[in-house]
This record gives sequence, C-alpha cells and structure tokens, in this order.
Amino acid sequence: MSTAERLEVLVVDDDPAIRSALRRALEGAGHAVQEATDAAEGLARLDPQTTDVVLLDIRMPGLDGLEALERFREQAPVTAVIMVTGEATLANAMQAGQRGAYDFIEKPPDLPHLLGIVAEAGHIARLRRRPATPPGEPELGIVGQSAALLAVLDQARRIAPSQGRVLITGESGSGKELFAYLIHALSKRADGPFVKLNCAAIPRDLLESELFGYERGAFTGAVTGKKGRLELADRGTLFLDEVGDLSLEAQAKLLRAIETGEVERLGGTKTAHVDVRIVAATHKDLTAAVPQGEFREDLYYRLNVLPIHVPPLRERRGDPTLLAGHFLATFCRAEEKPPKRLSPDAQQVLEDYHWPGNVRELRNLLERAVVLVPGEEIRAEDLLPWLENVSSREEAAGLRGEIERRESDAIRKALESAGWNVTQAATSLGIDRTNLHRKMRKYGISRR
Repeated sequence: MSTAERLEVLVVDDDPAIRSALRRALEGAGHAVQEATDAAEGLARLDPQTTDVVLLDIRMPGLDGLEALERFREQAPVTAVIMVTGEATLANAMQAGQRGAYDFIEKPPDLPHLLGIVAEAGHIARLRRRPATPPGEPELGIVGQSAALLAVLDQARRIAPSQGRVLITGESGSGKELFAYLIHALSKRADGPFVKLNCAAIPRDLLESELFGYERGAFTGAVTGKKGRLELADRGTLFLDEVGDLSLEAQAKLLRAIETGEVERLGGTKTAHVDVRIVAATHKDLTAAVPQGEFREDLYYRLNVLPIHVPPLRERRGDPTLLAGHFLATFCRAEEKPPKRLSPDAQQVLEDYHWPGNVRELRNLLERAVVLVPGEEIRAEDLLPWLENVSSREEAAGLRGEIERRESDAIRKALESAGWNVTQAATSLGIDRTNLHRKMRKYGISRR
C-alpha cells in the first residue's frame, strides 16, 4: 500500500484521552479522523461509502462494543472494524473475530503497530469497495458481469482479509486458481509469497517431497536439500490445486502440519515452524469422497472453513461474450493481428453453448479463431465446427438450427425493408450480393 493513502477513520470510545491520543496519531499519519463518544453516535456518523476503518472500544455506556460490532458490520460490511480495548481477554478476542472484527488490539495500543494495522485494513476496505469488475477492466484476470459471478466475487472479497482456510470448489476450467490468487491479493498476506502446487499434476510418490521438502540423501537422486512448498509459502498463501488427489499418507501429514504449524522434511530430523494460509481447490465432491475412504474427514473440515463455489460458465449468462471480447483482444495483440470482432450470431452461439470445458475451453476456442479465421469478423459458421467436436451431435444441430432460423428471419426482414432490392438488402446486412443470393436459395426465400 502506498504510504500516502489517506484513510477515513472513525474512533468510537467513551474515554476522551484515548480519543485524543488516537486522533493525534492518525492525523499525524495523514488520515482524516472523526470521533464518537458511544456506539449510537458512532453508527450515526458512519458512512458506508467513505468510512474505511472504525476503531471501536468494547466497554462503553449503552450498547457495548461487541454488540455494536454487529451493527457496524451490517450497516457497512466493507468498512474494517478494529477492536481497541482494555479488556483484551481471549473470550473477547474470539467473539470479536466471530462477529467480523478485522483485528483486536489491547489498550494502551502500541501506536506504530496500530497505524500499520489501520493502513492495512483501510487499504483492503478500499479494494473491496471498488466495483467487482469495472466495465472493460478485469479484476486480476476475472472477467464478467453476471449475477452469479458478482456474487462469488463479493464472497471472495469478504473472505480474503480473514486468516481462515478456504476450499474452492467448481468444475475444471472454471477459474478456481484466479479466485485463489484474488483472495491472496486482497488478504493481509498480499506482500508474502503465493505458492502453487497442483496435486494432480505431480506423481503421488513425489507429492510429499514437493509439499514438505527433503534433505540431502533422503532418496536416490537427492544430492542437495530442498524446501517444500509449505516452507516456501511461509507468511504467505499456499494454493493446493486439486487437493482431492493427495494420497491418504500425504493427507495425514498435511493435517498434522495444519494443526501444529510444523513441517519436517523427508529424511530430516529438524522441525521448521511455518505461518501459512492454505487455499485449496478441487473439482471433486469431497463430501462423497469422505465416506468412501478416499479423503480424510478431519482434513476436509480443516480445509473447508470458508467455502467458495465457482459457477460453471453455462450459468454465467452474458459472461461468455464479455470473456470472448477480452480473449480476442489479448490474442490479436499476441499474434500481431488486426482487431477481430464477433458477429451477433457468433455471440449468440457463445451464450447458448453449454461449455463443458468452461472458461478454458472458451479461451482455446478464441485463440484458434484468431489464428485461423480470416478477416475482421468471426461468424457463427466459423465457430460451430469446432464446438461440434466437443458437443453432442444433437446439441450442435439444435444450435445450428436456431442460428439458421434467426439468419433466415433477418434476411427476409432486410429484403422486405428494401422492397426486395437485393443489392440494398445485402448492403444493410453487411454482406455481398452474391452471398445474399446464395443464402436466399439455401433458405428458400423468394418474393411471392
């Protein structure tokens, strides 16, 4: 975060000396400060659109801080609330965390530490307050405006600042890794490493060495020691993609590492302490894998603290067209080709298709179209042969039939508007006269 970021901070405390000390420190750091003597006044002064951080005492006249915390979170869910209290008990800290507090600080606060927490919390609040995906501006590669996608983006923004482990579910190719990185980028660990391990891409006999590391001589070929992904992710985030593919032995060791925060390399005797947030993802149904003995129940509950489900592309109405435009621009630049566009009937094909391969399939389709389709416009007839290769023959026929019906209707309307002047109708449709004659014969269109 830029040190010049000026935040709007609301201090809610019945002690005037504490309020004065916090105001001086916060204003000295360049922030704007409002004060309130109790929770009711604080809620009245709270502006959900501009208040970045609330510093909230627990013991106050009237509504106490823990009860007020829920009101602040309801009224301004994006604003970060930091509890600053003289009653820093474990019970209070746990209640504050359960009710959505960003952090819990004991009085009298260490001011440099407090300022650091405020700056971090305020920065994350501002990131969360931005529109999920501004028009034309993808959020860390996540493109779309569908209600299904925006709901998951909002959920990810709310989850990100916490320390809880996250389990992301969704079909292959739906974008689970992008959401994992978004959670990391909006978290308190954003300045730490983001380390990935695809549990399905590494042979099972090598998974443990990748996850936990190994010492020299641990096995044949181990001529030097190597840190595992857990150690490499210390103070950051470890993304375990396709976690359902871990062996039961590796699951047991991962569970122990989660519970103790300790890692022991293969062939080693020393224990390393790590501070890692785990974000896991899978396309498998782990609730079905548990009773079948394929996934440990205790590990499932450790990972599934904060669940997120990424919707498949077929449930994101309108997003295939937006994504296609994004991919077209990307691949045209990469291939040094003039910009291409999708015709209306091509856009309709993308919206109607069921996308078994999700965003990954759409991306591959548009890359192919940029390379192989001549001219500036990509039409439905360019895309359908490639979609037919992965869809059922019946569905492809249904799509083609719908496109042909729409094209036939559009041609008839253009001809009628032009008084059946073929040249004028062809001009209005943006095709040449010969092509229009061919389509008229194809659809049996003639003036009766």
